[in-house]
Amino acid sequence: MNHRQSLTDIAQPSSKAGADRVLFVLATLARHGHPINARDLAQKTALAQSTLYRQIALLKQWGFVAEIDGKYAPGPVGLQLAMGFDQASHLVHEAKLPMARLAAESGESVGLIVAVKDQAVCLEMVESQHSLRCSFEKGRGIPLLDGASAKSLLAFMPGSAARQIVTDLLDAKPKRQAQLFAELEQIRERGFVVTEGEVDPGVWGISAPLFRQPGKAAGTLTLMAPATRAHQKTQQLIDATLATARVISARLQDF
Repeated sequence: MNHRQSLTDIAQPSSKAGADRVLFVLATLARHGHPINARDLAQKTALAQSTLYRQIALLKQWGFVAEIDGKYAPGPVGLQLAMGFDQASHLVHEAKLPMARLAAESGESVGLIVAVKDQAVCLEMVESQHSLRCSFEKGRGIPLLDGASAKSLLAFMPGSAARQIVTDLLDAKPKRQAQLFAELEQIRERGFVVTEGEVDPGVWGISAPLFRQPGKAAGTLTLMAPATRAHQKTQQLIDATLATARVISARLQDF
């Protein structure tokens, strides 16, 4: 059982933003998740092929894109950036050991999730050792709307930012917006969120915010499990996740 989704397409930059177009192509490649040919990439970016080839040529020259059998994928410089991010990220560094302990003690998968614009993106993942398990692929994301991770991030980010994201993603759906805002308020009061089946059927999740400063969330810690197994130990999983989130928050604040 996998809890994996590709990111939705990001907004196309304006025709005046030449540098934005290069970054737009690179971000689209990174978010696609596997090599893609020029025709499909042109469709995903809505760029003319002549424009697209110019951006790809520049990215290949600098090592950000590699061409493999006529398809394009992130290149070696992208891997170096990812490795550098892993090594330099204080959040990932401080969370890794507590996450590993939580995964070992609970027997379930544990993820470290952050908000990137209107997406919930997985920075780090410790997989369950069960053959039946849930997973949130590192580097992937889902829209900041449904599921424990997304709702935790929305609930504990600045209110103005959350309102803007919800308004943009749920444009012309005022009733759904109102329902979500009410739910986020309840999550803030409770301090964590539990969901089931909101992103993938049969997936249960508990997510708790990680605070770098009191009241300022740096990300969220999410434990995910098949609902059939989670129902046998719901409170145990909630308590263990909340305790681990407190440990990580304390480590972040001591830095």
